[in-house]
Amino acid sequence: MNLNEHIAYWITGAEHDYESAESLFNAGKFDWCLFICHIVIEKSLKAAFVKTNNNKLPPKIHNLVRIAELSPIGFSEAQVELLDRINDFNIEARYPDFKFSFYEHCSKEFTEEYFLKVKELMLWIKSRIL
Repeated sequence: MNLNEHIAYWITGAEHDYESAESLFNAGKFDWCLFICHIVIEKSLKAAFVKTNNNKLPPKIHNLVRIAELSPIGFSEAQVELLDRINDFNIEARYPDFKFSFYEHCSKEFTEEYFLKVKELMLWIKSRIL
């Protein structure tokens, strides 16, 4: 894949997953909506990694803060803090010890707040690399 195809691969995946997160939100599956939101940002960051690292394959990691560090596109401190919070959605939704408390925490209002922040961040990342 050339650079543009490789970036498009990750961005297309992020956009598709965002639509899936939206469906989960509309179905009231708020914990899984936020889990997919983590994947949306992970794929967006991997597109940024490809762009800033000469088409190199992105690392096979899920830590959003670390991927952002490897993809220098000018993240603000607030954005890095948001990435750190979104990281929690991956762990809390995935592991049973945390799942029930995470499920209880994921109200419609809480989920909507982060769902909108994820969309904004995804669009910001795209604007920095396309």
